[in-house]
This record gives sequence, C-alpha cells and structure tokens, in this order.
Amino acid sequence: MKIEKIRELAVLLNEFNLEEVHLEEDNALVSLRRPSPEPIVVSAAPQAAASMAVAPAPAAPVETTPEAAPPAAEGTTVTSPMVGMFYASPSPTEPTFVSIGQEVKAGDVLCIIEAMKLMNEITAEQDGVVTQVCAGNGQLVEFGQPLFVIK
Repeated sequence: MKIEKIRELAVLLNEFNLEEVHLEEDNALVSLRRPSPEPIVVSAAPQAAASMAVAPAPAAPVETTPEAAPPAAEGTTVTSPMVGMFYASPSPTEPTFVSIGQEVKAGDVLCIIEAMKLMNEITAEQDGVVTQVCAGNGQLVEFGQPLFVIK
C-alpha cells in the first residue's frame, strides 16, 4: 500500500471529523483512529496493559495470521452478517465463546461483532462441532467474511 493512500485516509478522517477509518487493500489493513479526547485510566494487570498497547496496530497480525486462510469446503461456514470488529469472548478477561473441537447447539453464541458501538451476538444456526475459527480476536471483519466452520 502506498503512502499516498494513507495520507488520503488521514485527510478524510480530519475533513469529515471521523473517529476511525479502515482500508483493506492487497492483504494489508490500515486503520487510523482519532485520539480519544478523554484521558484513559488503565488499572489492569501488566499483561492486560501490554495487550492494550499493541491493539491500535492491527495491520501486522492481519497479514500474518493463519486464520485469514479460506475455510475448508467441509462443513457449514458461518459468515459475518455485517462489517465490524470480531470478538471471540465477552471481555478480555473471560474465555472464548467457542474453540476448535467444541460441540455447539443451534442458538449458542459463537462470537460478538461490534458495529457502530453495538455488540451483536453471532449464534450457531445448527448443531455441530467447530472445526475452524477463521477470524482473529479484535480483527476487522467484512460482510460475508467466513468466521467459523461447523461440521
């Protein structure tokens, strides 16, 4: 991705007074976020604070994560119904909703997608076993992007 594209995103961010802008192109993801006007108070364990410091730079994990690989044709693919941020657990301190090899029933929560500051639970439409998790925690997902494969 060329620096001119990133500059254009920065101009759009300021021109339209946006809080956040994302661009995915050629397997690269650029995310620009306006700094929060409110001071952020962190009273978490050092490990959690370290993970918070890494969060604003999602471009590297998106390019190198194996979860970005297309799912196998075997089983039913659960796709994202919207654009948003993928969260595998209800909070950073809680375990993930599902993991590979776990049995799920229709209606079980698989993940949360945050879109426009709303948390949307994505549920299983059928009984089965999770055979693949296709998105990484905190990753921006697109409409129709594979999230899970259930067999």
